[in-house]
Amino acid sequence: MGLLWALQPQKPFWRLVKRDVQSPFLLQLEVFEGHGERPGRLLAQAQHERAFLRDGVRRVPVREGRIRATLFLPPGSGPFPGIIDLYGAGGGLPEYRACLLANHGFAVLALAFYSYEDLPKAMKEFHLEYFEEAVNYMLHHTQVKGPGIGLLGHSKGGDLCVSMASFLKGITATALINGSVANVGAVLRYKDITIPPLGINPKRIKVGKSGIADIIDVLNSPLEGPDQQSFIPLEKAECCFLFIVGQDDHNWKSEFFAVEGSKRLQAHGKEKPEIVCYPGAGHYIEPPFFPMCAASMHLLFGKPVMWGGEPKAHCEAQIDAWQQIQAFFHKHLTGKPSGTCSKL
Repeated sequence: MGLLWALQPQKPFWRLVKRDVQSPFLLQLEVFEGHGERPGRLLAQAQHERAFLRDGVRRVPVREGRIRATLFLPPGSGPFPGIIDLYGAGGGLPEYRACLLANHGFAVLALAFYSYEDLPKAMKEFHLEYFEEAVNYMLHHTQVKGPGIGLLGHSKGGDLCVSMASFLKGITATALINGSVANVGAVLRYKDITIPPLGINPKRIKVGKSGIADIIDVLNSPLEGPDQQSFIPLEKAECCFLFIVGQDDHNWKSEFFAVEGSKRLQAHGKEKPEIVCYPGAGHYIEPPFFPMCAASMHLLFGKPVMWGGEPKAHCEAQIDAWQQIQAFFHKHLTGKPSGTCSKL
């Protein structure tokens, strides 16, 4: 799979994503004579197809109440263990991770929360009631196996999942991919509770000769002063946690967040969460064989930032993390091991 995970964009600051999961990725492979800058004659060519939707997986657009989402249901009669999947500050409705998880027997709701259709255009304020509506939709769906569901979140989607697990009922397992345990980037409201976003100091942005910003030190610590109000009270959660951590994440200090979340849970007598750390992995830990995105535009900062990661180590992390996430949800949502053996 090296031809795939080692791909690099021709234009700087582009990240490869799958917009339409109903069509496959088509990879045109060509072998030329010689090794120079200018290729010699074409020796062979082939087209490689990578499908996202497995035969029998159903893709169901969801527009119920305020919910803007897509539900993926595995083949068969069900019911299936249910998961809500949230991406980060990029907004919109990415479906590819939810779709790929549905191929493995989960009913997965890819949930948009801003910058999509009639949802808020900017990331200023979020109301947890919207996410509660999505949780209730899954809990009452005839194809979703109860009594609880799982949450999977990356980056900003991660701290939203922590907030959902802390305040909402019906959450059994929460997995975070380079997430935060402090509320970041927007005010969060739920009933009469308000959690302010963690403070930032733009003076801590470092810009190298390449012009790419390193924002790892921009956020304030949620352990000091008024920023302590941004720490999400995850000790209220009644679920198990899994933290997937890229130790070369340059978006923020994911390992610090995982460790502090673990300390807080244990200090309140809760079960120690699983923390899986990957040296050499950056911020965008995607499903297996997506090329690593080293740098791209950051919507909140309005400039290209580095995400971290070393391509081969990052690729290996994506393969293992995908197994870890499935095993975690199989264990806590079905009570059965997934049958996959995972090497760390």
